Amino acid sequence: MSDEERAGAGAVPGAGGSGWEQLAPGVARRRLPHLDVTIGLVVGTDGVLMVDTGSTLREGAELRAQAEALTGRPVTHVVLTHGHFDHVFGAAAFPEAEVYGHRALGGPPAGDAEAMRADAVAHGVDPAEAAAAAAALRRPTRPVLDRLALDLGDRPVTLLHPGPGHTGHDIVVHVPGASPSDPSVLFCGDLVEESGPPQAGPDAVPAQWPTALDALLALGGETARYVPGHGAVVDARFVRRLRGALTP
Repeated sequence: MSDEERAGAGAVPGAGGSGWEQLAPGVARRRLPHLDVTIGLVVGTDGVLMVDTGSTLREGAELRAQAEALTGRPVTHVVLTHGHFDHVFGAAAFPEAEVYGHRALGGPPAGDAEAMRADAVAHGVDPAEAAAAAAALRRPTRPVLDRLALDLGDRPVTLLHPGPGHTGHDIVVHVPGASPSDPSVLFCGDLVEESGPPQAGPDAVPAQWPTALDALLALGGETARYVPGHGAVVDARFVRRLRGALTP
């Protein structure tokens, strides 16, 4: 990768006034107004990866347009950190991207999309938008079981299932620093939440959640920037405190 290419990959996602916060060279995130959902963006020379897609097809389309405007290229990879509506309902807005998620998302029981639609409406999504997103629901084309390595060109990325926690199918995205002086970034999905207490719905596995957080800490270490599914970026100390609060 040339110096010019490296500078471009590092600078584009942090374009001023775009709503995107640059976390490291080539890595950014945005907090959506509805439910404070975090969206991630990772830029390499050969690919552009988005982490989660929002609560509606409209949000997904807006995120796609923003990513293309910021990078000058299409989104090639989408990673779904888990299967809740606020993270997956925008995925159909990326029809040409490969979609990565835990393999459990590939074969839902009958009525799963309807349950997601109802959950979206209960959380304030317009009923018509929720119905459209549920009808267009896009499942992973590249299922992940335990760990999968991706290469976006100059930028390696690791997808990891750290074990059950917020759901039984959580996936985290680890992006090593582009240089020894750059921090690594770990997109944690809803295994970590900063803007409120951890949300444990009927598909959560509270007894194993602390072990999943141990896996995050082992992957990111003390210096990583831990990006929660909702809220501000946190550090390893926050994740350890969260682990303590979740330990029976």
